[in-house]
Amino acid sequence: MELAVYNKEGKATAKKVNLVDSVFGVEPNDHAIYLDVKLYLANQRQGTHKAKERAEIKGSTRKIKKQKGTGTARAGSIKNPLFRGGGRVFGPRPRNYSFKLNKKLRKLARASALSFKATENQIMILEDQKFASPKTSEFVTLLENLKISDKKTLFVVANEERNVYLSSRNLKKSKVISADKLNTFDILNADALVLAEGAVEKIENLFNA
Repeated sequence: MELAVYNKEGKATAKKVNLVDSVFGVEPNDHAIYLDVKLYLANQRQGTHKAKERAEIKGSTRKIKKQKGTGTARAGSIKNPLFRGGGRVFGPRPRNYSFKLNKKLRKLARASALSFKATENQIMILEDQKFASPKTSEFVTLLENLKISDKKTLFVVANEERNVYLSSRNLKKSKVISADKLNTFDILNADALVLAEGAVEKIENLFNA
């Protein structure tokens, strides 16, 4: 697939970029995408949730009422989960939600997501941009020139560009990441995928490595 390269004014230049089929033209694998997105979301979870169980509640261990003759159910401890302030039954404990996926499967998932975007014509190639200083208004102007200011966008740059990142940080619908951090979730979560000219080659090299 061959795409035109746009400049920061939003106009197509004479340059063209050829997207290789091994990355942007594979047969999408829905299950691989599902597993990779599930892995990404699982890794975002802190897993620091904790509730005290019966053995961890601070309180008296004496029998709170006699066994029989009260007309109500027997109760042996104030820490009973049925009482207010008692321990929780099988409460959540700190845990790690991450799991392992093979590299080939994750690579297939990313290629499938990129192929989906290519099929739906949601990929744009932009000339490499460098901001002299962090400036949100300059980034907003770039979005307007590309006519994607109303869309959820993902900008992929070849290397980490701090000024570009800081310029987009306050915008809810825009995200900037480097090519080596490209993931399936971010690709699918964006309505428009904007690849810097240098990022295309880096993405292809990462897939062929």
